[in-house]
Amino acid sequence: MTRLTRCDSDLVVASPSATFGLPEAKRGLWAAAGGIPRVVRTFGMQKASEIVLAGRTLTAEEAKDLGFCRVSASPDSLLDEAVTLAKEVADMSPDAVVVSRAGLRETWETASVDRSAQLVSDRYAKGILEG
Repeated sequence: MTRLTRCDSDLVVASPSATFGLPEAKRGLWAAAGGIPRVVRTFGMQKASEIVLAGRTLTAEEAKDLGFCRVSASPDSLLDEAVTLAKEVADMSPDAVVVSRAGLRETWETASVDRSAQLVSDRYAKGILEG
C-alpha cells in the first residue's frame, strides 16, 4: 500500500494494482507526519474521514475517479507512461513551468486564490516579462 503522506505530489501515475491509504488508526496510531491534512485537502472532509477514521484503502481506480492520479494501462507500462508525462512537461518553456508550478504550490499552501496569485506575480512577473 502507498501511504497518502505524499499526496501533495505534482503528478501521480499509479500502477493498476496500487492502493492508497493511511492505516495508522487500524494500528492504534494517527498519521502524525502530515498525512491527515493532505488527505483532507486532496479528497475533502468526508472521503478523508473514511480514509483516516475507517482505515479505508483506495484502489488505483478509486483514486483516479477522485482526481488523485492517472492509472497506467498495466504495471509493466507504468514507468514508460510516467516518463512520457514527464517529457510532456519537460518540452514546455522551463520558465513557464517553474512559475506555473509555483502558482499551484502557493495556492495549495495558502488556500487563497487571490493571495497566491499576488505572491506568484510579485515573485516572478518582472523576471518573466523582462526576460
